[in-house]
Amino acid sequence: MRAPGIVHHGTRRRRAAYRRAVWSGAEVFVTVGVVLLLLVVHQLWWTNREARHDAARKVQALEREWEAPGAAVAPSADPGGGEGEGDGGDDSGGARKPSSRERQATVNSAQAQPRWSQAYAILAIPRLSLRVPVAEGVSKQNVLNKGYVGHYKGTQQPGQAGNFALAGHRNTHGEPFRYINRLKRGDTITVETKAALYTYVVDKTLPQTSARDSGVVRGVPRSTVRPSYGYSEPGYYITLTTCTPEYTSKYRMAVWGKLRSMRPR
Repeated sequence: MRAPGIVHHGTRRRRAAYRRAVWSGAEVFVTVGVVLLLLVVHQLWWTNREARHDAARKVQALEREWEAPGAAVAPSADPGGGEGEGDGGDDSGGARKPSSRERQATVNSAQAQPRWSQAYAILAIPRLSLRVPVAEGVSKQNVLNKGYVGHYKGTQQPGQAGNFALAGHRNTHGEPFRYINRLKRGDTITVETKAALYTYVVDKTLPQTSARDSGVVRGVPRSTVRPSYGYSEPGYYITLTTCTPEYTSKYRMAVWGKLRSMRPR
């Protein structure tokens, strides 16, 4: 009869340690996976839910403030002016000259400059079913991550000659500009303030440019990276900027529009 095999205590200990290591490693991987999943859910769902809720409340608060007695909106001015064709290439400002009443509304609006990070206007884009606050500055923490659209410091205010330039998240934190790539020439963009309602018309789209392309938000917007996109003459412009492609911040996308009308309150 063969003698039973002998298993040394050291071998048993090594096997037990190996099993513990494998089990501990599996627990670590599962824990890390769960944490990563929760982070993704937080970024892609929770931040959007919270930011959209806060942005909607701010829009309502601004509307209540402006609906105070004596804040009625005057009849709309005749928009006038026509629109050309094409998305790229050179083009002039194309905006009509505002009437004296409209210019006064713009002056009144500019007299009370908004504080840093203050929400002071409402941006509406019917094609995107979008209605969000506009705040001064493009701070992530104090503006963009709240689901607001931010106004670039140094650019003009709505209705003023030059470029009213805005930035917004494309993904997470309310992602107000997620679908601005769907905007087409002729779509309307409105900006409402306590002083007036400004209506812009989408004119051009720059699908992709460098994140450092400051030309897109200049007074006469023109890409410094892709100079065939933009304008060559002063006008009344609006610029919407966001990151592209989705879920990255490598490049920027810009949509430009021209002022069509002002409606003083």
